[in-house]
Amino acid sequence: MSKQVRVRFAPSPTGPLHIGGVRTALFNYLFAKKNNGVFYLRIEDTDQTRFVPGAEAYIMEALEWLGIAPDETVGKNEKFGPYRQSDRKHLYQTYADQLINSGWAYYAFDTPETLDALRKEQEAEGKTFIYNHTIREKLDTSLVISTEEVAKRIENGEHYVIRFKTPVDETLHLIDIIRGDVKFETSLLDDKVLFKSDGMPTYHLANIVDDHLMETSHVIRGEEWLPSMPLHVLLYRAFGWDAPEFAHLPLILKPIGNGKLSKRDGDKLGFPVFPLEWKTEEGISSGYRENGFFPEAVINFLALLGWNDGTDKELFSLEELVEAFDLNRVHKSGAKFDPEKNKWFNHQYLIKENNENLAKDFTPTLTEKGVDISKFDITRIVSLIKERAHFVYEFWDLTDFFFQAPISYDEKASKNWKEETPTLMQELISVLENIEDFTSINIETIVKDWMTKNEIGMGKVMQPFRLSLVGALKGPHLFDIVEIIGKEETISRIQKAISTL
Repeated sequence: MSKQVRVRFAPSPTGPLHIGGVRTALFNYLFAKKNNGVFYLRIEDTDQTRFVPGAEAYIMEALEWLGIAPDETVGKNEKFGPYRQSDRKHLYQTYADQLINSGWAYYAFDTPETLDALRKEQEAEGKTFIYNHTIREKLDTSLVISTEEVAKRIENGEHYVIRFKTPVDETLHLIDIIRGDVKFETSLLDDKVLFKSDGMPTYHLANIVDDHLMETSHVIRGEEWLPSMPLHVLLYRAFGWDAPEFAHLPLILKPIGNGKLSKRDGDKLGFPVFPLEWKTEEGISSGYRENGFFPEAVINFLALLGWNDGTDKELFSLEELVEAFDLNRVHKSGAKFDPEKNKWFNHQYLIKENNENLAKDFTPTLTEKGVDISKFDITRIVSLIKERAHFVYEFWDLTDFFFQAPISYDEKASKNWKEETPTLMQELISVLENIEDFTSINIETIVKDWMTKNEIGMGKVMQPFRLSLVGALKGPHLFDIVEIIGKEETISRIQKAISTL
């Protein structure tokens, strides 16, 4: 690649960042880093009617949390600033005028009522209304009005739009890095609005102008933008600029059924579709962060939605993803979102996480439950149960018996409590009372020696023993539990089980 790679993520601040948008940002980030390039964030807020307060800050915070913060953005290394389109609005009129003067665009004064009537007329005849070469010279446009009349009407404050004058009868053969040769017939395209009389450009004009001025080398975006590709390439031609390379990413699909993943799917199936929590007057939409996901796990999972490195490898650090990433290995077809696989990734990262860090994350829950954490080795407890968890919030249900004696006993497991069990448990208490070195390995050795010497079957002791301490036949290695809760508590729980069961 001869010129520096510069790619952008250019969301509109219309609400929380969808997970599909996060993947687009991620693929741009990976491509930039792989090619020693720049990943920048531009806020595309030209449509002020859809602007949502707080959305821009949310996007910034989400990318920071995920570890894919941009190299340049609003307030950071603004080499080609401003990076917010509403702060660049003074630029676009000049470029719209340039297209008018070169014959690539024209003024249109049609009222919404006129266009609505035309649309209904076409629909009544079973046709689709397209504003293009077939009707543009029959409507209220500068293609049929004199230059003087146009100037007069603009001066009088009449509302207008500037439309692109799409060429007729041309076949565009465009190259998409992911999809290869993509063909478009210009006669089937409409003349898109580029600029409005309120002084604001539409997405299409602002996007092209900004990508050019910010020296964007590659446009990597979702496949929903593929229909815009011919217009964008034609705009580059109209301005006499070199177009960037394009790559249109596959959709992230619903876990069940067909179509694009939506917030509704997450609500229905109980998984987040936003990186961070989003609060509105209507309620709260949960986020990956608040649901206990590790950002690294989210990144790893998303990277493999529509891409792989050609091997069976699934676990990648961000550095490994950068090293392996190749746009040519992005799939054309959509990738189904699998909530269970999503959780599996988090489980893998939780297992790898440092036990002390996990203990710190678990401590607020213990404090909330009234546990005196100074009496327990929380790091050790976490190390014993983390293999069974997907999230830190599951730790309490996996460890509560360390901190409090059972108040009830699993009904099914209680069937292991036989007629001779109280006598055996009483004998076990005597064995435990005489153990000086109360460590897991020593307790296990002495208890098992006692059972062997007295020809007592393992099941007759071990299951009632676990039931006494835990209240169910669950939990990590039994003698680790015994060591952690201590001799006095162990004996107390066995005695309680004898009197209860």
